[in-house]
Amino acid sequence: METIEISNITVELDQGGDRRAYIADFEEPIYYGMHGGVKDFYKRVPEVERPSTLDHIVAAAGG
Repeated sequence: METIEISNITVELDQGGDRRAYIADFEEPIYYGMHGGVKDFYKRVPEVERPSTLDHIVAAAGG
């Protein structure tokens, strides 16, 4: 089997719980955070509501 892609990603976590994912070959990071039921579950009030990592996983699986 031939390897066709290797993901090279760095994730940074800030104190508020937001994450920035830096993906090789892209200058701008992808931001992850929380909103809706996720923020309610964790009892957090984010400064900025952002899609969660779960949102991105579901979107990727659907696409």
